[in-house]
Amino acid sequence: EVQLAESGGGSVQAGGSLRLSCSVSGYTYTYYCIAWFRQAPGKEREGVAATDSHGGRTFVRESLKGRFAASQDNSQSTLYLQMNSLKPEDTGTYSCALRPGGINCDNFGYYNSWGQGTQVTVSS
Repeated sequence: EVQLAESGGGSVQAGGSLRLSCSVSGYTYTYYCIAWFRQAPGKEREGVAATDSHGGRTFVRESLKGRFAASQDNSQSTLYLQMNSLKPEDTGTYSCALRPGGINCDNFGYYNSWGQGTQVTVSS
């Protein structure tokens, strides 16, 4: 059973930074996609960033480029989301998710294994 565990959330002031981590275990897929999502209060969940398991392409939501960056560790078992210059509108629950197959990882509609999420609160 795939398990994902997020950490690193917290409360920061606008302009601050946070680094989220997503630890992945229990998967048996050779290739997979892993992504970060977020959901603000009263809004739909949206994809933030995605990458594939074989060190290929990393995608960041266009509106977040320049402030957010995703990366993996060498073992591919942890996905990071570096968030800089945070704004109050970045507040929300951030979750990581995984799906088998390592192509089109920026298609955020087909992720089927989810972590519990970590809360990020940015105050003005």
